[in-house]
Amino acid sequence: MASNLPDYVASAKPLPMTARVPWYKSTAQTYAGVMLWFVFWQQVPGSGSGGFLSQGLGTAILALIAAALVCHFLFYLVPGMMGMKTGLPLYIVGTSTYGVQGGFLMPGFLMGILQFGWLAVNAYYSGLLLVNDFGHAEGATVHMAVSAAWAILCAILGLMGIKYVARVATFLPLLPLIILIVLCVKTIGGVGSFDPNAMIAAAHPAASAQPAPVLDTFAIFAVMGAVVVGFFATAGAAGVDIAMNTRNGKDVQMGGLVGVALATIVAGGLALLIVAGAYGMKLEIGGTMNPTKMMDQIMGSKTVGTVFMYLLAIAALPPACFSAFIAANSFKTTLPKVNPLISVGLGTAVAIALVISGWAGKAAENVFPVIGASFGPVCGAMMADYLLAGRKWPGPRAGFNAAGWISWIVGFAVGAVEFIAKIPGLESLAGKVPCPPVAAFIVGFVLYIVLATIGLQSKKLDMPAQAKN
Repeated sequence: MASNLPDYVASAKPLPMTARVPWYKSTAQTYAGVMLWFVFWQQVPGSGSGGFLSQGLGTAILALIAAALVCHFLFYLVPGMMGMKTGLPLYIVGTSTYGVQGGFLMPGFLMGILQFGWLAVNAYYSGLLLVNDFGHAEGATVHMAVSAAWAILCAILGLMGIKYVARVATFLPLLPLIILIVLCVKTIGGVGSFDPNAMIAAAHPAASAQPAPVLDTFAIFAVMGAVVVGFFATAGAAGVDIAMNTRNGKDVQMGGLVGVALATIVAGGLALLIVAGAYGMKLEIGGTMNPTKMMDQIMGSKTVGTVFMYLLAIAALPPACFSAFIAANSFKTTLPKVNPLISVGLGTAVAIALVISGWAGKAAENVFPVIGASFGPVCGAMMADYLLAGRKWPGPRAGFNAAGWISWIVGFAVGAVEFIAKIPGLESLAGKVPCPPVAAFIVGFVLYIVLATIGLQSKKLDMPAQAKN
């Protein structure tokens, strides 16, 4: 009965078809903006002894393509289809997988909490770009101060002025793309001379240096997947909110193929080409594999490199503001009696703490794994729920849906195995799970089906004004 539904579910209204737009006006550009964020593509070449290029450029690009397709087909497509078919946002759609009480926390509240992790990462790296040219080292007081101010500014804009930021958000993501293309054009001549062994040697020029292990082909695919999918996981679940603005299944597919898969391949592929070309040209780049740290040498001008850094920082402003905006919306729904100024203010304080601690500066090691572990099983369980219902949204379920929650807890444990392995006595777990975000997805998917089959799904509730499937 509808009377059994909480007010936030019973009052939800589907977005009408008259308000829907084509994929190229919504889904594709939204996701392309996410994947063109410099914090993502500067991580793609990796680090250590040759990073993901240690077995050659071809292997790295194939691993990137595989990861991009996983993002589209496993993490985005089903949430996107459910958003399109229902016209309802994630915090409503999630009530089928986690129950109307459980859905209050998962994935809605969790999505809001994790946005402050993204705000911290954005502030840390944007702050570093802004102070780098003035001789301030990473982690220095000035860097921390600028990053904290950036986080506060973005939180305020996201909370109170998002409509103004949205006016330029469509165009600012073009800046990173232009910079990537320019850097690639400048280095493409060195790609043919790229030698992975020479790059590995350049990363450890000192005879006494202890080189990090060189990744084999399987490890490149697994770790590349962990980095790319870990970065994308929350955006995949958010496909419900993004694709609810589309008109049909073709819009959902095309929006993801272009905005998720193609944008990931283009942004990450250009980053790989830039690094390979820079080493092929034997530029003095100090053994780094981070394209943003090569810009001065590639362009042959510190001034141009500095301008590029500032432009990348400016282009990172909308994503940070949108993180605060999404968090505020989440808290308004899940904590309606708490003033958003307070909830977002506390979240921003936590983001600043993550910046100052240095935790946010290790995105590939700290942030991406947590995101992947958190939302890998969410996307897996949502896909299972969707398929079991006959490729449609099943509708809300009562209370806490045990199938969803148990599958998430176990899936999270699998996805977070590298963190669990840091607990004394559990060190032997390290490295035992290849590509933890995808493993977490698989566990969430399979376990949800098993638990649903043995009757651990809670009772379905009637949903008034439910969109046709």
